[in-house]
Amino acid sequence: MLNKERHYAILAYLNRYERATVNHLARLFGVTKETIRNDLNTLSREGGIERCHGGAIIKRRIFHTQSVNNLDANIIHYFDAALARKKVKPRHKGRKMKGKVCILGSFNVDITANVDRFPQSGESIFSENTIIGPGGKGANQALAVSKCHVKTHFVAKVGNDQFSQMAYEHLSSSAIDSFTLYQDKEKKTGTALIYVCQGDGENMIAISPGANQFITPDEVEAITPELRQSDIFLTQLENNLAATFGAIDIAHRNGVRVVLNPAPYSPDVVNCLQNVDFLTPNETEASLLSGVQISDIASAKEAARAIKARGVGHVIITMGAKGALIYDGAQFIHIPALKAVCVDTTGAGDAFNGAFTAAMAKGESIIQAAKFACAFASLAVEKEGASNMPEYSDVLTRLAQYNDKNIITEKS
Repeated sequence: MLNKERHYAILAYLNRYERATVNHLARLFGVTKETIRNDLNTLSREGGIERCHGGAIIKRRIFHTQSVNNLDANIIHYFDAALARKKVKPRHKGRKMKGKVCILGSFNVDITANVDRFPQSGESIFSENTIIGPGGKGANQALAVSKCHVKTHFVAKVGNDQFSQMAYEHLSSSAIDSFTLYQDKEKKTGTALIYVCQGDGENMIAISPGANQFITPDEVEAITPELRQSDIFLTQLENNLAATFGAIDIAHRNGVRVVLNPAPYSPDVVNCLQNVDFLTPNETEASLLSGVQISDIASAKEAARAIKARGVGHVIITMGAKGALIYDGAQFIHIPALKAVCVDTTGAGDAFNGAFTAAMAKGESIIQAAKFACAFASLAVEKEGASNMPEYSDVLTRLAQYNDKNIITEKS
């Protein structure tokens, strides 16, 4: 086996099994321990692995491969790209990390058209600008968590197309600490077609979920170690429900708190609510789940009562410019929104969910976490693009604008 081929195989092995000793790799590849040490030192210099006593561990999961002998094209692409990098930038240099969040979710390629107004049925209109970029609720929420000085592990599935490499490169260049990226050999990567109205930043979205809908039970079971090491598990409903509910069950059984963003809405969500600690519907989703049409804070309280009765721990209804309403079965807490110059609301919910989960993973109270999430989301809507999340320092500055006297607490 040539040196480069052995490097590919070692990286593929570590990608699958996470760690290995020098002795084991020497036996596996039929070479001397000194040769393996040289191989590991080379891979370590390129940023793919980290040396440890007696062997090495993978720094960041890449694509799951079927066999150590399967020199997957994505592994090869990773290694070749690493050779071209002069320096690997540390992901959290100078940042004090606290807490860990595991996210199971979607990766989509967003195709966004900026328009003056939404088209009517059968109408063709001009777009001011069209952008193709990374998205998906899961990926967006993982990015939001990673911006908050919280260790982040993201799990997703992509297809067998050119967009799968976009997913890998996007996640690799982000502040997300690690990820498990499965690849379906037959399905396409998920896509989302988005209209964004220039006037008020409102949006219309059509999603083609693709490979997001084909995560298998074995793939869910494989993330159990990441779940056990996490403070909170965050997920949504853009993956197949069997996988999502299975992951929620694993997290619940292992004592890991669960945040569920029930979007896009499915009536089947009622089947997992007893394992959910924090449910974060928006007004539309809360209306569908409760049967109560939400039009104001009073009707939101009625909807929250109905949802809480289904067995969920805490209900947090996100209400856009009206802020967020929290209900724990004993009291309501209304967190007002902060003023923002709205550019694009596409990722507002993802920003709120990621920031809220990150703050809870750090040990913040639910009120402090909701305040932080509202501040984070208010900055996110001032940016173009669903995956364009604000910087932590800017969020702290915006958070300082809160007047706690405006937070209303009322017994149920």
